[in-house]
Amino acid sequence: MAKGLLGRKLGMMAMWDDKGRYVALTALQCGPCPVLQIKSKEKDGYNAVQIGYGPVREKLLTKAERGHQGPAFAKINYYVRHSWEVRDFPQTTEVGQLLDISLFQVGEKVSVTGISKGKGFQGVVKRHGFGGGRASHGSAFHRAPGSIGAGTDPSEVVKGKRMPGRMGGRRVTVRNLSVMKIIPQEHVMLVKGAVPGPNGSLVYVYVK
Repeated sequence: MAKGLLGRKLGMMAMWDDKGRYVALTALQCGPCPVLQIKSKEKDGYNAVQIGYGPVREKLLTKAERGHQGPAFAKINYYVRHSWEVRDFPQTTEVGQLLDISLFQVGEKVSVTGISKGKGFQGVVKRHGFGGGRASHGSAFHRAPGSIGAGTDPSEVVKGKRMPGRMGGRRVTVRNLSVMKIIPQEHVMLVKGAVPGPNGSLVYVYVK
């Protein structure tokens, strides 16, 4: 079974833990997330709960999106921008029910999924951590990748060769982050360590 909420990354801070260590924390605002749809194995082939996050103006949604969120809108009176499915949700839920940060507890281990910061097109030194060549006078090899394959046989660059290219902007999951503090009235959770993505970006926090 899994439980999770959508939210956003607020930023980083630090605090002293109970062992006197100064630890880095990430503040996450999780929920409240309305239940948009409940899927069953009999009808859909698997059990899942579709949750939403982020109030949005009606005109920014398509007619199909408004229709899909209609049953939940009748109870919570607002539409949401983002949606996510949680497989095998452990609790009994109904459409329109609001799930909040009370799903989690201090000391629990959570995983956080987000989109990492985009770095644009980067070379092999920054993208893959290559050491580069000598920086001394006369060197003609500084930040180049070096040999990328034999010329005669196989006479091609093998698939998966580490090369320059787009860096970041990918879905990243960080696992086993400890929940250090929960502020229920603000829907805020402080987790130990770093979380992918810039401040304000969408994240999915879950326990599996």
